[in-house]
Amino acid sequence: MSWILVLLAGWLTGVPGWVGLAEHVRVAEGALVVSPNPAAQEQGLRFAIRTPGYSVSLAMPAPVPAAGGPPLPAVQGPPDAPLIVLDPGHGGRDPGAPGLDGVTEKSLTLAAARAIRDALLASGRVRVAMTRDADSFVPLQQRSDIGRRLGAALFLSLHCDSAADPLASGGTLYTLSEIASDKEAARMAARENRADLLAEVDLGSERADVASLLIDLAQRRTMAVSARYADLLAREVAPALRLHARPRRMAALMVLKAPDMPSVLFELGYVSNAEDAQALASPAGQARLAAAVRRATEIFLATR
Repeated sequence: MSWILVLLAGWLTGVPGWVGLAEHVRVAEGALVVSPNPAAQEQGLRFAIRTPGYSVSLAMPAPVPAAGGPPLPAVQGPPDAPLIVLDPGHGGRDPGAPGLDGVTEKSLTLAAARAIRDALLASGRVRVAMTRDADSFVPLQQRSDIGRRLGAALFLSLHCDSAADPLASGGTLYTLSEIASDKEAARMAARENRADLLAEVDLGSERADVASLLIDLAQRRTMAVSARYADLLAREVAPALRLHARPRRMAALMVLKAPDMPSVLFELGYVSNAEDAQALASPAGQARLAAAVRRATEIFLATR
């Protein structure tokens, strides 16, 4: 296998001869290091062969977190504790789904996020930040970017659903999939991803979330971690809050597309359903929800 790596090294450096190739290749700590620039010996691609099985490993640079953008929100909690970013959906000029008796999705998600924040901080084990803590508009792309810039261990986006059928009810937990898990998930994704267009923001001008193979691989791993957290949430929330008959789904939602931050979108229930709306608006219902999210989060962080 070593001659294959040498040929690969020659191809990577573009060096035609064996003598010239020797200037670009060195062995360090049992690995073959290829340096396109011989003067920068500390840099380069590192290849290692291990037996049995002849596994080949390729060390690549880690993804660079997003930088820049609007001011970051305040972070509360003990220093060095894992950070949870809560994302109350909609806000400001974007009210979200319309509910009964004038109730709006944006008000219910903010109230739920505040209750969850307080419960998480009371544990003393995590830090918490919120993408918004007032009736203000935050573009979709900025929401996940806030979590990445802060280095969040988890990103939990909170929403409510609405349907023409007043009997439709129950919470639903979404994780990322480029192909929606069913037609309802696809419908919800289309509705949420249009929120920026309503605010006259051109989504087509935004950067792609996955810009390279490295980021794609990181995102696949993140999707698996996100699914585990969503499963824990479904298990812990079920006794406290009515969930949909099939509460775990996947959709291509913009706020879930951070490649290196586990992310879950929680549709807390239907604002078009009287029982769901009443539970979400009541302090008792918010407290039950917050306690369940705290349990799921503590279990997740303890077993990651």
